Amino acid sequence: MVIQVNEVESEADCSKAAAEDVAVSNGTVAPVTSSSAMPAAKKRQRRTRIPDKPYKPLNLWSIMRNCIGKELTKIPMPVNFSEPLSMLQRLVEDYEYSEILDKAAMASDSCEQLAYVAAFTVSSYATTSNRTAKPFNPLLGETYELDRTDDLGWKCISEQVSHHPPVVAQHCESKNWICHQEFSMTSSFKGKYLQVKPLGMTHLTFLSSGNHYTWRKVTTNVNNIILGKLWVDHHGDMEIVNHKTGDKCALKFIPYSYFSPSEQRKVTGAVMNAKGEVVWVLNGTWDNKMEASKVAEKRSQVKGKQVLETEAPVVVWQRRWPPLEAEKYYNFSEFACQLNELEEGVAPTDSRLRPDQRLMEEGDWDQSNEKKESLENKQRATRRARELEAELAAQEGRPVPQYEPIWFKKEMEPITNSVHHLYKGGYWECKEKQNWSVCPDIF
Repeated sequence: MVIQVNEVESEADCSKAAAEDVAVSNGTVAPVTSSSAMPAAKKRQRRTRIPDKPYKPLNLWSIMRNCIGKELTKIPMPVNFSEPLSMLQRLVEDYEYSEILDKAAMASDSCEQLAYVAAFTVSSYATTSNRTAKPFNPLLGETYELDRTDDLGWKCISEQVSHHPPVVAQHCESKNWICHQEFSMTSSFKGKYLQVKPLGMTHLTFLSSGNHYTWRKVTTNVNNIILGKLWVDHHGDMEIVNHKTGDKCALKFIPYSYFSPSEQRKVTGAVMNAKGEVVWVLNGTWDNKMEASKVAEKRSQVKGKQVLETEAPVVVWQRRWPPLEAEKYYNFSEFACQLNELEEGVAPTDSRLRPDQRLMEEGDWDQSNEKKESLENKQRATRRARELEAELAAQEGRPVPQYEPIWFKKEMEPITNSVHHLYKGGYWECKEKQNWSVCPDIF
């Protein structure tokens, strides 16, 4: 890994700025200082679509027959199976419906707030209903920033902090809330379907109340890998916990069954207070909308079982469907189309500057595949050099150097008492100064 250090002030200044930039340090909410406040900015004009996807037929079975039982992240895949976004960018799509969190911040009580948080977690799966292509695996040290303070009121920074296993650390903040997550996954090809099991946890803190929520993502299956049309299903249980009040939400993503087609993509759930009493009931689908019904004070008994009487349901999330022509460009929503739009001043490690991904978006898949192989070979050479340095240090009795992310640091997260990559600050200050000397040369 090549790191250019042109100015002594760069790392020191960025570290000093971290204290001003971070609103959460070691999991503790801190007041946002004037330096990290989000001033009103002129709303920029963003693109609404990307170039059409070219028609490039490929023999799927010739590739997949050698992948059975293997870890997906270790299988070299041509871009023909991908979409022109990295996993860093794909994870930022979790905030496409960030207005739900703004509504949650204004909720009258913690249980109502939790109902909105639950709807937000479900909304992040909507785009997968008609998108089955694989995002690009980020290179070690690759970053992605998205500053939408001018229109959506938040900004986000993500970094690939580990390559084996692949781990993404992400930090997103607004004036009302802060959300950070560490994302990894295990994936395997089962012959008829691909199964993805997410690892890691998401943390969400509301600044006015200090309510701190955590949850984990559910399992995903990509079906009809060999024959037929690809389709995605999400299934499993998700528990969302408010660590301040003790409120909990239990969500169930019901797996698709050929015997119960009406249950397809269905999500049910309940919000319970600290006493275990159900306060809100949730129903909907992960691809369209979620409704929440408040439990009435009166509860009846039917055959010895308690039946909850609820008020009229309220829509807490409604999907914004992409236009029909989106089929021509990877079924991207308007928000997804804007993720890879070129911007000035981003870090040299930003996913927008990754050449193989840019070539794919522009329709030059042959050149994209060649560049992808070149970048992966460069990453392997860097890893081998790092391993050789570690061996040499061990032989000489020196401390073995470990890879350290640029913008995140492994720390004990006090809410869950688990080790987590937390944002250590400095990114936005370095961007303001246009001092990227701490960034590695990965592209």
